Amino acid sequence: MSAVTYEVDGRTAVITINRPDKMNALNEAVIVELQAAYERFEDSDERVAVIHAAGERAFSVGADIKDPPTEMWQGVPSVGAYLSKPVIAAVHGWCIGGAYCIVQMCDLVVASETTVFKYPEAQLGFTGGLIASAAARIPHKVAMEFMLLGEDMPAQRAYEVGMVNRVVPAGTELEASLAMARILERSAPLVTSTLKEFVLATLNCSPAEAGAISRNTLLTVRNSKDGAEGRRAFAEKRTPDFQGR
Repeated sequence: MSAVTYEVDGRTAVITINRPDKMNALNEAVIVELQAAYERFEDSDERVAVIHAAGERAFSVGADIKDPPTEMWQGVPSVGAYLSKPVIAAVHGWCIGGAYCIVQMCDLVVASETTVFKYPEAQLGFTGGLIASAAARIPHKVAMEFMLLGEDMPAQRAYEVGMVNRVVPAGTELEASLAMARILERSAPLVTSTLKEFVLATLNCSPAEAGAISRNTLLTVRNSKDGAEGRRAFAEKRTPDFQGR
């Protein structure tokens, strides 16, 4: 069973984290498959994506402590993969730790009334740093409260402080997100992509976010066909034949 599914609904990609038995905990498979889904979406004819999660209990409880991902940031949209098109998060139940980093980097967020956000890293003694970007996306004092205190943030409070766009009845978050997506499907792609590009350039990226984006670029070069060709050519003492791929 795929850890992440990709379905096309009209001109919308529905990307679903699919580990409901583990409350959609983020393991290596989920992160790798999320990154692949983002890349597929960017290269597709779909104009908008909705990130959703299976089951009723949680969007995701964050990193799988028994099987933690190697590079959590690779599963974060616009960090682990370049995305020029809008992304909507459809969230329900628990959304904890790294799962919130996924949500905060989406362009729009629809939350079920069951949603509870939580970021407990300061209480656990670990941080990947990406959460610091919250200070560019919601009021500074609210971001600090959320990051440092590790307290539950219910859906209504999240709406009031600007973390989400809408709060909807339980079980309707995907439907409400698809209603938004229908508008974006009919919108001018050049406008939506230009505005998204300008917004991302305007936001003050944290050092962790900027570092992750740079590392992703470097890993892309390292893992490219040209990278493999260069290593083979060096071992075989010949001139490499680079193809720009």
